[in-house]
Amino acid sequence: MGAVESVRNRWFLFSSLQGYDRRWLRPDVVAGLTVWAVLVPESLAYATIAGVAPVVGLYAAVPALVLYAAAGSSRHLVVGPMSATAALSAAIVAPVAGADGGHYLTLTAVLAIMTGVMGLVAGLCRLGFAASFISEPVLKGFIVGLALTIIVGQVPKLFGVEKSDGDFFEQAWGVIRHLGDTQWPTLAVGALSLALVLLLKRWLPLLPGSLVVVLLSIAAVSVFSLDQHGVEIVGHIESGLPSLGLPHGRSWHDYYDLAGPAVGVLLIGFAEGLGAAKTYAAKAGYEVDPNRELLGLGAANLGSGLSSGMVVNGSLSKTAVNGSAGAKSQLSGLVVAVLTIVTLLFLTGLFEQLPEATLAAVVIAAVIELVDFAALRRLYRVWSHRLGTIYGFAARADFAAAIAAMLGVLLFDTLPGLVIGIGMSMLLLLYRSSRPHVASLGQQGGAWVDTDRHPDAGVLADSVVVRVESGLFFANADHVKERIEELCTDATRVVVLDAETSPFVDVSAAEMLMQLQTTLQRNGIELRIAHDIGQVRDVLADTARTGERLNVFGTVDEALADRV
Repeated sequence: MGAVESVRNRWFLFSSLQGYDRRWLRPDVVAGLTVWAVLVPESLAYATIAGVAPVVGLYAAVPALVLYAAAGSSRHLVVGPMSATAALSAAIVAPVAGADGGHYLTLTAVLAIMTGVMGLVAGLCRLGFAASFISEPVLKGFIVGLALTIIVGQVPKLFGVEKSDGDFFEQAWGVIRHLGDTQWPTLAVGALSLALVLLLKRWLPLLPGSLVVVLLSIAAVSVFSLDQHGVEIVGHIESGLPSLGLPHGRSWHDYYDLAGPAVGVLLIGFAEGLGAAKTYAAKAGYEVDPNRELLGLGAANLGSGLSSGMVVNGSLSKTAVNGSAGAKSQLSGLVVAVLTIVTLLFLTGLFEQLPEATLAAVVIAAVIELVDFAALRRLYRVWSHRLGTIYGFAARADFAAAIAAMLGVLLFDTLPGLVIGIGMSMLLLLYRSSRPHVASLGQQGGAWVDTDRHPDAGVLADSVVVRVESGLFFANADHVKERIEELCTDATRVVVLDAETSPFVDVSAAEMLMQLQTTLQRNGIELRIAHDIGQVRDVLADTARTGERLNVFGTVDEALADRV
């Protein structure tokens, strides 16, 4: 009964509210108020990253929060505009829209709609496993590169100078070239805002630092008329709720053109949100369903696009705020949605006096913690002389994949950077798989151990015992064959392949073992297999040639017992 109930709960709408305990109401409301204080200024900021009006971030947040609460499986995840997907949106839409601002805005909504459709299709097809194709190192390198790109794109607003086009390095050089044009009042507002946000985050983490700084900067503009001294402000923000429905004036061709890029946006948003959801699910002792998460993310994006919004995904930082404030269910997200509606109806005028430099400071403060060079250094340190001897340049495969993703983003933009990182990761995986370690074994304490790790292990003069630390398949068959032949000497009479550490073998590798047996026989050497378990036994039996068979034994000791 418990298993059936678990499955039923997994697909129940608003599943986190099922069996709601009244004692959760207060912590959920408090968490909702806390998240709202962070979400409003950050949504305004992330909309500017996407290249649209700040209010679009609020348009996106309301349906995203409600629809994820209805369809998602996490009790804590907060879904809304985020830096990574906002930057991806800008990179995808800008080349298509050109200088047409109206076209840009509607294409941003179309991209959210297509991302939502792709998420719903992927969830219904149970494609949640796809997130595993983005390794943690690749995602880390991608996020670092993306954070650096976002920061350099916001620096011109801090200095009040013109922003340059191009990749990260071109934009950075553009900032340096225009330093002589710095607007000092703007720099003062931006620098003070950034310093205050970081100090509040460091010393008063429970205080909504971004909201405090936004309100202080708005007050400063009103009191000192900073907008009359060259400080750019956000300006008019539409009050009221957005129009609902498909974006006006768009042909089905636009939806088709953005379908492919929407897959990339979905993949990034899904991977980032799933990581946050799993983190807090583990702390609270429940499980999240990757397929349900796809449905939740798809519904959130579809609702955002139909509400004139932008792409959204799960936020690790706001989920952390939600969890630390004591949230028990998605009621906290619904509270945030209601408060955001109140903001759209009555408080947009307040944010019209917000300095652009302060908005840039909020963005930089939000993403600067993602520039995690310490994590890259940890990846670099995952190395040993032994690994270097076995795999050469591929010994630091995770570090190389992370750096490839980071540089790909910095040089070629966001989506190409992700593809480059995944491609590098897969290539290095294939390279390492094609060159597995073939250990020469010796006997020590009754066990057969790697002589490289145990130089004092006893070896037999007339026998070679080897172990392949990998499955045997077409990509590494030749390497294994060559390595075994290299270990043989003129005194060798028996070669024993300990297959216990080879979980599988394919037809190509089975043929290789037959060829190896023939080659060794010409030199008076007998090939024997020990520990042929599971798939190895089945494939070797099914691929044996007529009149030929491999000599198979239960253990290495049995294989060596009757050697001549």
